Amino acid sequence: MTMTALDAGVLLAAYLLGSLSGSLLLGRLRGVDIRRHGSGNAGGTNALRTLGWRFALGVVAIDVGKGALAAWLGLRLAPGWAYPAAALAVVGHVWPLWHGFRGGKGAAAAVGALLVLWPLAVPPLLLVWLAVLVASGYVGLATVLAMASLPLLAWWQQADGMRMGFAVAMALFLLFTHRGNLQRLRRGTESRFERARLWHRWRSRA
Repeated sequence: MTMTALDAGVLLAAYLLGSLSGSLLLGRLRGVDIRRHGSGNAGGTNALRTLGWRFALGVVAIDVGKGALAAWLGLRLAPGWAYPAAALAVVGHVWPLWHGFRGGKGAAAAVGALLVLWPLAVPPLLLVWLAVLVASGYVGLATVLAMASLPLLAWWQQADGMRMGFAVAMALFLLFTHRGNLQRLRRGTESRFERARLWHRWRSRA
């Protein structure tokens, strides 16, 4: 594909949108830098653990929204570059220009992009995420396995090259951004959401 100046502008705008971190923007209103608390990550999970569900809900809404907006801009203004624009929004979330290149792990922005570009992929991903979370209590593991199912879904649906490339890229990228979670999981030091382990609690009572 030939890239026009408009295409390049959309790609740049997608990255800059991705660089707007929900947790850091809302944290400034509270005078808090969430990267100095908990795991040090500027994502929704750390926001939930450190500042509560109301704050985390706002964070997720912003991060999902920016991924959706970047994808929508791509579809409207540069259709052939919609998936690359979505990917750049996720990259911006992880390495945000506005926040010293220290952001989150990209999952919420990726989900936002999928809601626009491939909405039918979101329910199965959420089902995988919930199943792993309920069984294990590990948010990072649930996120990695949910996104790893995206290329399988793309293959099953016989997706075109652009969609398949996006699916594989997101699966590998989130595997990379969650590498610390997987290393802690292997060492047995990864934090769990015990209240989410509904399967474990049910079996304990059985």
